[in-house]
Amino acid sequence: MNCYYHPAQPAVGICKHCQRGICTDCAVLVDDSLACKDRHEKEVHALNQMTERNLLASARTGVNYRRNAWFYLFTGLAFAVFGYMQIRFMGVQGIFLLLIGAFLIYAGVANFVESRKFKEN
Repeated sequence: MNCYYHPAQPAVGICKHCQRGICTDCAVLVDDSLACKDRHEKEVHALNQMTERNLLASARTGVNYRRNAWFYLFTGLAFAVFGYMQIRFMGVQGIFLLLIGAFLIYAGVANFVESRKFKEN
């Protein structure tokens, strides 16, 4: 592959922004990535920052799912116990509270399972 801007020179890499082959005269290193000198340096820097933010957000996602899982489990347990204890006094309303508790416990388990997909390195 040859340089896009200097077709007679061999390319040493590809610009992260435009995906064109660039030679040593046209290449500049921006945050460990190649960019076209005086053309795409800002864009490559912005791409690298966006990647770093996404990696950080992905690492935090698992923690958020686990926190939600504990909240749903405790709340669901409280609803289920209260609903079970109130069935003989409230009838259908107690069963309804018990079902809400069961659903919240299910949501807690589902959030915990989902959190396992986002393992921290």
